[in-house]
Parts: sequence; structure tokens; C-alpha cells
Amino acid sequence: MFWTAAAIWTLVLGLLLYALLRGHNTRALARPQRLIVGGGLLLPAVALAALLVYGTVTSGRVTGLGETVDAVIEVEARRWVWEFRYLDGDGGVRATSTDALALPRGRMVEFRITSVDVIHSFWIPRLGGKIDALPGRVNRLRLRADRAGPMRGQCAEFCGLEHAHMDFAVRVLEPDAWESWLAARSVGAPGDAERAGGGQIDPDPAAGAGGDSDANADTGDEAGAGRDSGPHPAAGMRGDAGAEAETAQSAAP
Repeated sequence: MFWTAAAIWTLVLGLLLYALLRGHNTRALARPQRLIVGGGLLLPAVALAALLVYGTVTSGRVTGLGETVDAVIEVEARRWVWEFRYLDGDGGVRATSTDALALPRGRMVEFRITSVDVIHSFWIPRLGGKIDALPGRVNRLRLRADRAGPMRGQCAEFCGLEHAHMDFAVRVLEPDAWESWLAARSVGAPGDAERAGGGQIDPDPAAGAGGDSDANADTGDEAGAGRDSGPHPAAGMRGDAGAEAETAQSAAP
């Protein structure tokens, strides 16, 4: 994209310099209609057609349309938490996680994104592709992560008091390690209820076999740094209310 833009800029600048240095062209001025038809209609038509073809070909690679989907993940946003549900081939929920997302390396993943309260926006900057999470609507986004390692996702739409802390850890695992990761978090597995209640995820059981660390060990600190950087905005309010209640009880006869 950069080199295409640079080539267009060079062409436009060259034509501008040519027009300035050449001076008046009395023969062209005598036939203005030819200039209007050639420069005002044909040239833009050719340029727009070329951009349309380029955009159509490029958008297919970016959006993943026409490619086989290897995994489906439902994303539910609510203030100020991300819930992820990993679906099986029949559309049933295979595993869940909160504020931590694991992806299989080199596989096309379709995200089905919605919200339960206000408008949020799902975004993993290193993978590109940003789409709104809207209440009552499911938006679809396809992404492929080709490099293993930790990443960070975030909400890219202001959604309230704790918008800045609405992020999530992303870990790209090898396919076998990803399958083991899902198996350890399958619905109904021991400890599933405890995991569903918080953003932290227990150590990855596939780390020893696949050579990858867990989906949250390297990224949990990164994604949760904002949460730990200071007291929860609501904590002070709860503390003040509790102090007032305690004072009132002490003062009562």
C-alpha cells in the first residue's frame, strides 16, 4: 500500500511540474473539449477502475471471505469484561474463558461478536481488523494469526468509566497446544465455574508438551497492568459507604 501511494504521489507531482514548466499550450486551449474528456473523464475512470480491482483482491485476503473457517469463537462484551466461548463443529460451546483469548496459529478463526449493554469495539491491533460489538446484533470478523506468542486486545470504543481497563490477553498457540488448552477449559470440567468467574486463567497444561507457555502467563501482566495500576474507581465509593455505615452503627444507642 505504501509503495502504491508513493507511486501515485510521484506521478501527480511529475504532472504538476510538467504543467508548470511547459507554460501555455495554445493548441490545447483551442480545443478545450478534448482536454475535458481526456483529463476529466477517461483518466479518473481508469484510475478508479484500477483501485476497485486492487481493493477487491486485497479485501478478500484481509477479510478472509471465501476461505474455510477452522474455528469459531463467540465474543460477548459487557462493561467491562470480555467473555469468549469456543464452539465445536455442531455449534455447541466447547470451552469458555474470560478476559483471555487463545488462538491456533495459522488457522482461520471466525469471531461472532455482540454486546449485552452498550456499544463496544473488538480489536487486536497486531492482527488488524476492528469491528463494533453492538447490543442485539452479531457481527462477524475473520482473523488468522501466523506467529505464535503473546498479544493484547482491547475495546476501541469508549464505553464508560473503565473503558481504558477493558482489555484482554491474547496468546497464539500451536494447534496441538491449543486443543489441549481447550480441553482443560471444557464446559463442565473441574474448576470451570471458578475460571468463569474471573479474568485470570490457570497455567496452560499444554506448555510442557507444546513448548508454549500458557495463554495468560506472559500476557496477563501486560493486559492487566492497567487494572493493577491503581485502586478500582468503585472501590473508594464502596469503602466510603461502608465507613459511613459503620460510623452510624457506632453512634446508635
